Amino acid sequence: MGRMYGDDVLAGDWRRRKVIPEVPAEADLVVEDADSGFCGAVVGFESGAVVLEDRHGRRRNFPLLPAAFLLDGEPVTLRRPAPSAAPAPRRRTASGSVAVAGVPAQVAKASRIWVEGVHDAALVERIWGDDLRIEGVVVEPLDGIDALASRVREFGPSPGRRLGVLVDHLVPGSKESRIVAAVTSPDVLVTGHPYVDVWQAVKPSALGIRAWPVVPPGRPWKEGVCAALGVAEPAEMWRRILARVDNFHDVETPLINAMERLIDFVTAPTAP
Repeated sequence: MGRMYGDDVLAGDWRRRKVIPEVPAEADLVVEDADSGFCGAVVGFESGAVVLEDRHGRRRNFPLLPAAFLLDGEPVTLRRPAPSAAPAPRRRTASGSVAVAGVPAQVAKASRIWVEGVHDAALVERIWGDDLRIEGVVVEPLDGIDALASRVREFGPSPGRRLGVLVDHLVPGSKESRIVAAVTSPDVLVTGHPYVDVWQAVKPSALGIRAWPVVPPGRPWKEGVCAALGVAEPAEMWRRILARVDNFHDVETPLINAMERLIDFVTAPTAP
């Protein structure tokens, strides 16, 4: 009677059961379905089942059951691999350039970019500051451009010491255009935008207004703008303007184009 029911189920080391390893079903992993003997590579998943493709291009779906597959002849349990983390989006500078992580600012180069005043310099720093530090280019404000030709001569531009100049209200027939015409060095690029002041190069939408006020001829433009917008003084108005500028989307295209040309010019490699 002792053998009628087979071996004693409690005999031996019954506490030690074979552990079936779990294997992520990565693409191109070759396994065999233990029941059917179908052997193929993992090509995807459908309705919770793994899709295997054999060497003849035939595909079959198999549920992810425990110990349902053989890998190198040994039983395994396939599991769906964990989703890979999405790549971090590229960080961009305020100018729209791809930010370069871990690169310190370069020592200042001999080349320079000049702008008309401190407001121009602050706006350029807000948008292009990261780019210029990486390139090692310093932006210097002038007190207007009336003496531009003599300042350029003092600077002494050369192929390894280039100069870019950003000018406000650079339109045909303007006083600014006549001053710029006197600068003829091939190592100097003077460009600019058509706006009366760099304030006006900031989009009205960034400030929450429909358009910049029209200031009658003969009245200082900044004072006229402040009066029209109910701001006490230009210094306060400028603080409001600069606080609303986050990146290149907040300024007009002519300013963007002018600055990009100047940066390209002063950072271009010199001929050996």
